[in-house]
Amino acid sequence: MLKGGGSHYLYAGVKNKLNNEEYYSNINTAVALAKSQVPIKQKSLASNYVLIKKIFGSSAASIPITNADRATLSRHGFLPLENTSISQINRQLEQLKAWANGGDILLAAYANELFEIRIKELKYLRLTVSSGRSVEFQKGYLALEKYVEYIAK
Repeated sequence: MLKGGGSHYLYAGVKNKLNNEEYYSNINTAVALAKSQVPIKQKSLASNYVLIKKIFGSSAASIPITNADRATLSRHGFLPLENTSISQINRQLEQLKAWANGGDILLAAYANELFEIRIKELKYLRLTVSSGRSVEFQKGYLALEKYVEYIAK
């Protein structure tokens, strides 16, 4: 493993050999994306999600996101999580990490807000999926959950 957070260079070579759709369509890509620099806010939100999931067996909140949250997602070009594919969520995770680690404070704030909304959606979807409605959803929430569990470690 490379020191100094350079492990993301290992995955850049893999990404270049495959076309973008093949690379991003794998759930394990979420874990590969998590190996590069993860913002502190994302780590804390992920840790809270995983802790609540371990204690209660699922997320404790069954509240769907608000209309204001949906408007924030759409303003930045994000679909609701139930309509997001694995490749879309992997691209979004990479984009949020780039925004959060970039020098622009405004983009970092947007990245934190969008990731927090995604965590809210994930909590709600996990309860909804356990009640048998998973047929209606795309599988992007699985990639997000895998990413969250990995960065919470």
